[in-house]
Amino acid sequence: MRASAARPSSTDDSDTHDTAILTIDLAALADNYRNLRDRTRPAECAAVVKADAYGLGMVQAASVLWRAGCRTFFVATIAEAIDLRILLPDAVIYVLNGVLAGTAATFQEHGLRPVLNSANEVRDWADYCAHVRKALPCAVHVDTGMNRLGLSAADVDEIRDAAELWQTLALSLVMSHLACADDHTHAKNAHQRARFDAVRAKLPEALTSLANSAGILLGPDYHYDLVRPGVALYGGHPQRQGESPFRAVVHLMGRILQIRHAAQGESVGYGATRTLQRPTRIAVVSAGYADGLFRALSAGDGETGLTAYLGPYAAPVLGRVSMDLVSVDITDVPEAFCQRGAWVELLGPNVSAHTMAAQAGTIDYEVLTSLGNRATRRYIGG
Repeated sequence: MRASAARPSSTDDSDTHDTAILTIDLAALADNYRNLRDRTRPAECAAVVKADAYGLGMVQAASVLWRAGCRTFFVATIAEAIDLRILLPDAVIYVLNGVLAGTAATFQEHGLRPVLNSANEVRDWADYCAHVRKALPCAVHVDTGMNRLGLSAADVDEIRDAAELWQTLALSLVMSHLACADDHTHAKNAHQRARFDAVRAKLPEALTSLANSAGILLGPDYHYDLVRPGVALYGGHPQRQGESPFRAVVHLMGRILQIRHAAQGESVGYGATRTLQRPTRIAVVSAGYADGLFRALSAGDGETGLTAYLGPYAAPVLGRVSMDLVSVDITDVPEAFCQRGAWVELLGPNVSAHTMAAQAGTIDYEVLTSLGNRATRRYIGG
């Protein structure tokens, strides 16, 4: 029997209007941060809060992380960084997407640090520093094999000996990003680490950073001076192998709108993709792909889709997930757990983001960032 999910009762704090509730456990988020911090000492543990803290709310998440001791944060865009600066006036904030033309003054105004991704960006930042006569901090991102953002080997060789350039700006961090850290057996991990060691030796002395969430789990050789966890903070499973050592942060519950009885041989949902093999009791639940339940979680004939839970009892999806509704099989669930208005666990203690991602053919990151804004959001533990 699986872990029992909390079920709102007539005395809980759910509103009678709520048909879906997304609960975000900020205490679990803080615990995950402390777990990562303790794993990586003496390296500094930063936090990635881009994309609205992976869809869970940057204001709430960053506030809790700050109280847990985090002092360095990474976002993707300058707009995210400005919002975060208003919230955390004293934080160190890096912007991963770098400096676009005309934005250098905005970085200085808000005390933000760009992650420079090309030799031209390094020059542009140095030119701005010379213009304002102030050595402003920045990070340099070097590409070690991902072929996404970052200085190429040729870029590094082009500017490595430009002493006047490095004297003009303040290099605070040299970083790179692992491509295959989710697979701890992949040879590319050690290859990128070796390339990172070689490249950072060509640049001025600064703090160094290589590990994301998955990279942290590769061990101390990947931790360097600073680690940058993201998905692990929010309860995702960073690696393909093994059990996740991190607490679930997100719980999605949908309410039963109707209970139906259907005969053997009848079909369920759009396209009549699922034909019932027995007399079936069906719960129609108020959540669908508009709430983050991917259509790929559907279960046609011969397919296994998402398994929801009512308390400790499994309730497999039947047929297609639609925009607002999903049907689940409650034939084997005790009647006490499946009355009209009862709550169904779609994501939570029994259904992790990793489980949902594997079923949908995607990754934990997409599950978390796809949770819609329609469900009532409830923050606990913070």
